[in-house]
Amino acid sequence: MEIPVADTAFPAPLTDDLASPPDRWLEGRTAVVAGGGLSGPLGNVGFALAWLYHLAGARVAVLDRDRRAGDRTVQSIRDAGGEAEAFEVDLLDQESTRHAVDAAHEHFGRLDVVATTIGGGGAVSVFEVSEEEWDRTFDLNLKAAWRLMVAARPHLTPGSAIVTVSSGAAEGRGPAMPYSIAKTGIEKLSVGAAASLAPEGIRVNCIRVGMIWGAFAARGMSEEQREVRRQNVALQTEGSPWDIASAAVFLSTDQARWISGQVLAVDGGGFAMRNVGAAGSK
Repeated sequence: MEIPVADTAFPAPLTDDLASPPDRWLEGRTAVVAGGGLSGPLGNVGFALAWLYHLAGARVAVLDRDRRAGDRTVQSIRDAGGEAEAFEVDLLDQESTRHAVDAAHEHFGRLDVVATTIGGGGAVSVFEVSEEEWDRTFDLNLKAAWRLMVAARPHLTPGSAIVTVSSGAAEGRGPAMPYSIAKTGIEKLSVGAAASLAPEGIRVNCIRVGMIWGAFAARGMSEEQREVRRQNVALQTEGSPWDIASAAVFLSTDQARWISGQVLAVDGGGFAMRNVGAAGSK
């Protein structure tokens, strides 16, 4: 059988920017990371995200209520030859959030990426939680992201990206907890914000975090519980903050220029399926 010879009379269609991705996808841009401080030796998603933004070529604005944690991240990036600055902020307060974001914009001259990893608390039944704790959980896990979006929007231009962080608890069918309900809310907020900001050329996506091991998990879990949890992951491995940060960085770049309004589960394939037979089989 004769194999036809390829027609080489025309150039390969490589004019699209995505055909030749640069090594440093965010060169010349500025990334804001809320919760980007390094608060312990295990690290967290915020630190991992700030570090990977630096490796991607971005200048990094680290927003954190713990100034010392923020300074640790900044110093790590500077020691590696990058550019970063810490801004102390209380994301439970709109004025503090606006002031920190405005200060970051004034310092760097532009904002291109905004990411928030803020969350926690609220792991108690809705029938046992106080109204005060309910409000605080929603403030921390949902309204903080909304405040950051509102504060950043005036500084964002077409091509900018926002990334939020949710939890696998948002899709679970376990006991009702303020935390899981609030995380469901941040997913809806992200999808809705993507539609609202699409005419401005601003993308918004959310990462749904699976069972990773980092500072957050280590605070409330024994090694025995950690092993049981690992066995419940489809891939039989636990994730790390770097898995989450890697996905978030991709969604922040032009490589993901046509991805918006999505909730991406980074969870090792979800819960492990057990072979217990199939309905209707013999």
